[in-house]
Amino acid sequence: MTPDADLGYRALSMLGPCTVARLARELGLPQRRVSRALDELVAAEAVRPTATGGGGYRPAEALLWEAVALERVLETVRRRRTPDSALERWRRHVTAVSGVGLSALERASVRRWPTRSAARQRAATLIAAERHEHLAINTEPVFDAEATAAALPLDRSILARGIRLRVLGLPPSDGDRWSAYATALGRSGGMYRELSALPLKVMIFDRRVALVPSDPLDLEQGYVEVADAEVTRALAVMFERLWADGVDPREQGVPPIDLSSREQELVRLLAMGYTDQSAAQELRLSVRTVAYTMRHLMDRLGVENRFQLALLLGAAGAAPQPPRYGAPGATTT
Repeated sequence: MTPDADLGYRALSMLGPCTVARLARELGLPQRRVSRALDELVAAEAVRPTATGGGGYRPAEALLWEAVALERVLETVRRRRTPDSALERWRRHVTAVSGVGLSALERASVRRWPTRSAARQRAATLIAAERHEHLAINTEPVFDAEATAAALPLDRSILARGIRLRVLGLPPSDGDRWSAYATALGRSGGMYRELSALPLKVMIFDRRVALVPSDPLDLEQGYVEVADAEVTRALAVMFERLWADGVDPREQGVPPIDLSSREQELVRLLAMGYTDQSAAQELRLSVRTVAYTMRHLMDRLGVENRFQLALLLGAAGAAPQPPRYGAPGATTT
């Protein structure tokens, strides 16, 4: 979803039904940009025109648009994103394994770890011996909070030793471009990208040794360790090709916004309904300082008015979201 479409959906959720002209006015955007954003939202079944009071015809410019409930939008996205079949996942795995020559290796170059637990212990040993680079491809469709919590300490230990860490993963099934794992990994110095399809799960240690699952559909069946130079080189080449096509989800979603203590207090007061003057009195600042602080914040975040600023801060969790249209306590004038 483009930033304009995201902004338009959030605005309609807060304001209630709007014409294109009113939405453009509230957002401070040209009507043609708002119209394109609405076209995108209609295609995603995220907005719809409201029924006219008398059931009569309305010209396009007079149509009132309303946001579809977020739960229904996410359900639509999940329904459209059909997970790969088990056969397709096996096909990709076998194709990748055959393509790098793994199936033709001598037994001396291959070692099997029969359980996931044994493979994890072996991975920890290989990581401890790394000196230059760690590459990983994760093919799990859901990288949940538990998996993130387990992976991050190991990732940070790699980065703390000055080892370059790059990870490829799948986008989340609900279509949300924001990734908590990507954010945490990036803050620690690692790099993360996503692709809609990945051939196989693999870890590559210093481009010398690799671990791939014995069964891509059941990771509890353990992993195969490969220590062949040509195969690990081919796996690294495959990784680089995929990496070049990958996308950093932090560049697509709404990143966290760090506010200074003054900005935090000012945003909190304005969200509570304070005017610039009353907020200035509360914080013992001049009205000019309040106006300058807000202008500087808007310029830094690249928004054109305070309504856009409120939407962006709310989306990033840096300010309380105003109640949605029609929700208890919401104003529906």
